[in-house]
Amino acid sequence: MTDSPAAQLATLAQALQAFERGEHTAAALSHLARQHTTLLAALPPRYGEVLLNLLDRLESSALFSEESCSFSQKDLVANLQMWVEKAWGVVADKM
Repeated sequence: MTDSPAAQLATLAQALQAFERGEHTAAALSHLARQHTTLLAALPPRYGEVLLNLLDRLESSALFSEESCSFSQKDLVANLQMWVEKAWGVVADKM
């Protein structure tokens, strides 16, 4: 992927919205996010760690019914949205 960090973050934000609407699976969202290496390289290392942790938990939660897993998909999506918002702040500072 050669897009700018901002373009990759915008794509990730759109994919997260599509996931919420049921248009993407957790695996597809996770795969897309992991491909955005330009974005992850532009962020502090902790951002990558947190994102990958959230994606792993989201994929795990998808194996079970909505709330039967120890990870609530709603909470994970909310945390991913917060991650996107914070990442925008970092990416915007670098522009």
